[in-house]
Amino acid sequence: MKSILETIADDTRLRVAKAKKEISFEDIRDQALEMGREQTFIFEDVLRQDGMSFICECKKASPSKGIISEAFPYIKIAKSYEAAGATCISVLTEPKWFMGKNAYLKEITETVNIPCLRKDFIVDEYMIYEAKLLGAHAVLLICALLNTATIKKYIEICDKLGLSALVEAHDKEEINAAIAAGARIIGINNRNLKDFTVDIHTSERLKQYVPDSIIFITESGIKTHEDIEFLQTLGVDAVLIGETFMRADDKKAMLHKLRGLA
Repeated sequence: MKSILETIADDTRLRVAKAKKEISFEDIRDQALEMGREQTFIFEDVLRQDGMSFICECKKASPSKGIISEAFPYIKIAKSYEAAGATCISVLTEPKWFMGKNAYLKEITETVNIPCLRKDFIVDEYMIYEAKLLGAHAVLLICALLNTATIKKYIEICDKLGLSALVEAHDKEEINAAIAAGARIIGINNRNLKDFTVDIHTSERLKQYVPDSIIFITESGIKTHEDIEFLQTLGVDAVLIGETFMRADDKKAMLHKLRGLA
C-alpha cells in the first residue's frame, strides 16, 4: 500500500506531465535562466541573521487536517505575516491535497517584500524552473522523495537560478544524504509522514547530526512560546509554522505571542 507521500508524488508527476504539454521543459528552462540571478540566495541570507527566524505558511488545507481555511484570503494573510515581522513566507502550491495554486505564490511574491518558499513536492527539475518564474526565492526538496544524486543535481539547478534549497529530512540517514548532496539548509520535519504523528523532540534527536555551518530549520508541531524557547536552546535557526498561524484569527498577535512579546 502506498504512503500518502508516494501518492502525492505520483499525483505531482501527472501534474508536471500536463504542465509540460502547455509549456515545454525547454521553454520554461530558458525563460527561468533569462531572468538572471538578481537578489541571489536572499532566503538563506535572511535566515542567517541573528535570532530565531520565522517562516510563516500560507496553506488552505492538508491531508491530515482537511480544510484549514475555508475562505483563504491568501494575499491578506501574506500581508499580515509581513506586517507582523515574519522572516519569510512559505506558500503551498500543491493543488489536490493542500488545495494550493501556482497563482497563490506568484501573487504573493508580487505583493510582499520578504522571501518566499515554494512549498511543493518537487519530483522534476521542471518545477524548479517553474518556481523561479513564479517569483519564489527558495524551493523544498524532500529526501524521502529524492536520492542523493538527484538532490545534488537539483541544488546545482537552484544555484544557477539564485534560488535557495530547503532540504527536508526525517532521520539520520536522510540528513547524511542532504549533507552529501551539498545542502546549505536542512529542515527537520517533526511530522512522521507515514502516520502523521508529530513529535517536536524529533528535532532535538537529530540536531546533533547537522553541522553548525548548515542552517537548521524545524517544521511542524510548533504551537507555543515555550516550544520556541525549547528550540532556541537546541540552536535551531528557524521555525516553519503553518497550522498554528492558519488557525489564528489575528496572525500578528500569534507571531508576537510565539516570540514572547504578547
